[in-house]
Amino acid sequence: MQKKQANSDKTSVQRIAALVSTLNRYRHEYYNLAKPSVPDAVYDRLFDELAALEQQTGFILSDSPTQSVGYAPVSALRKVKHAIPLLSMDKTKQVDELISMIAVAPALLMLKLDGLTVKLCYENGSLVEASTRGDGEVGEDISHNIPAFRNVPLKIPHKGRLVITGEGLIHTDDFERMKDSGSGEIKNARNLAAGSIRLLDPAVCKDRCIYFYAFNVLEGMDALGGNADSRGWILEDLEPLGFEICPFVRMAKGTSQEEVENKIQHLKTVANIEKLSIDGIVLRYDSISFSKTLGRTGHHYKDGIAFKFEDNMLETVFRSIQWAPGRSGEIAPVALFDPVEIDGCTVSKASLHNLSFIQNLELHPGCRILVSKRNMIIPHIEENLDRGRYTPSLVPKRCPCCGKSTRIYARSGGKDGQVATLHCDNPDCGNQMLRKFVHFVGKKAMDISGISEAILAKFISNGFLSTYQDLYHLDRYRNQIVRMEGFGIKSYEKLQKSINASRKTTFTRYLVSMDIPMIGRTASRALDHYFGGSLDEFEKAATNGFDFTVLSDFGATLSGNIHDWFQAPENLQLWRTLQGEFEFENRKDIVMMESKQNPFNGCTIVATGKLEHFTRDGINNKIASLGATAGSSVTRKTSYLICGEKPGSKLAKARELGIPVLTEQEFLSMISA
Repeated sequence: MQKKQANSDKTSVQRIAALVSTLNRYRHEYYNLAKPSVPDAVYDRLFDELAALEQQTGFILSDSPTQSVGYAPVSALRKVKHAIPLLSMDKTKQVDELISMIAVAPALLMLKLDGLTVKLCYENGSLVEASTRGDGEVGEDISHNIPAFRNVPLKIPHKGRLVITGEGLIHTDDFERMKDSGSGEIKNARNLAAGSIRLLDPAVCKDRCIYFYAFNVLEGMDALGGNADSRGWILEDLEPLGFEICPFVRMAKGTSQEEVENKIQHLKTVANIEKLSIDGIVLRYDSISFSKTLGRTGHHYKDGIAFKFEDNMLETVFRSIQWAPGRSGEIAPVALFDPVEIDGCTVSKASLHNLSFIQNLELHPGCRILVSKRNMIIPHIEENLDRGRYTPSLVPKRCPCCGKSTRIYARSGGKDGQVATLHCDNPDCGNQMLRKFVHFVGKKAMDISGISEAILAKFISNGFLSTYQDLYHLDRYRNQIVRMEGFGIKSYEKLQKSINASRKTTFTRYLVSMDIPMIGRTASRALDHYFGGSLDEFEKAATNGFDFTVLSDFGATLSGNIHDWFQAPENLQLWRTLQGEFEFENRKDIVMMESKQNPFNGCTIVATGKLEHFTRDGINNKIASLGATAGSSVTRKTSYLICGEKPGSKLAKARELGIPVLTEQEFLSMISA
């Protein structure tokens, strides 16, 4: 009986939607085109039928002609705090990850619609609030724009509270029509939809053809009448209430890869037929109770994953290479090409990595290239469509910064065993000097805030800076600095305060600031631990042929880099004299407990995957505080592997070597026991 009633309600809702669409078309013909296609009597009869059905069902669409809803603009978008966080989805491009999840429990495969996430709140059948997802915790109130949507129910035949989320989007055919007839500022359907939904004036939003597709119920699911533990049943229960739902298919536990791939193709076909803009597929477990047992991170719930399609490749024309010297002397090549639109952004340049990459692509000015944005972020040249005419003259014989001769170096790696890179060997090259200072004042090194790259460039060009020590004696140029554009006494004093604060530092920061090749924060921490925080002991080891490969994760190349750096007289002088500017913190043996109570003292611990309670630096700091060494790769010297989400190859390597694997919670339990 209940199912029969639901079918009846659904039929009435479908009839209402059809009448609204037909009557709005007739209104457009009459008022805007002055070419009515039906007599007034026909319009009036259909209007009366619509009004009666709305009265009977309690269902009213946002653009129903029976509603004289005004389009009142607002002056600003009010902030809305989400009681239930609207978290993002973890992402993958591997079908294997979908298979692994489906092997655990039944799931839904759903289109990943490409628009803006919207939350709708209903109380006793009336829409009371609509908001955007925002950052997941706080969104923006867009209730004023809902009457401008094409298919959002303003009233529904439902008592109590109902909160649903879905996607606000523009159909692909509507977007193409608007793009052909409109502004060159329109980049893609997603950006246009997101911008339109957040407009202050709903009269403008009304012309953007925004539709809403529900994909989740946050509150009120128990009152919908179906299986309250099935995400799929709950979504289908929204249809009799007048909502359009995001297309999905059910996947049984253990579904084969072939079947999953077939269903993905089926959903793509549905999206194409229904003119839905998509950028992937979402997998989510069907059982809500099971989903809750999986928990969440600060970024996403763990009961689902977004399967992203491969990066789009677009054709454009390569023009030239821009060369920029870095702090190590390597001159980085950047490709310049005709601007192309990718994922709503104009892209006209991409890194070319090294000379070997350029030669393998056989680039020459005017050739056609394929460009993508890998992981929808990093521009990349994928292919040269006009191979066979590589132009060696693209590689400059002189540094574009200082004019000195360039040199080609070769190092191991790449398909042919070597990778060629271009270098400027002039230590006084202006760009090299600037990049070195940028590194020195950076957060991982001396952490001098308030001194930007632009300020450093001005100080260098004015002769204020030639060595790192000069930073700590800028008071000699106080009068000139306070008269510089953008500076004043307050700015100068603030900068001096930041510089003086950096005088209190640590072994790790000092070593990072030296910029020895391959010696970053992880390696510096390991050396700090091994040499007890003594710069003198480390210097003795570096200048007397100490074999640094005895440290976990220190290979022959890294060990050689330390020796080579300290063999240069100018580097050794810098290392010794600069120390006089600093007060070094005494290295506390920050072992939390005695060895019996702290099982990690003296161990080498590697962390992998996404952790819920730590950033990458955070977990390494915690490991160091336990008197352990934070490793970067799994070797036979590794004592433990802390494993988060999506651990990758390190987990397989640990299992192969028989290294104990800890979950994040097990690690936390062991240090708090």
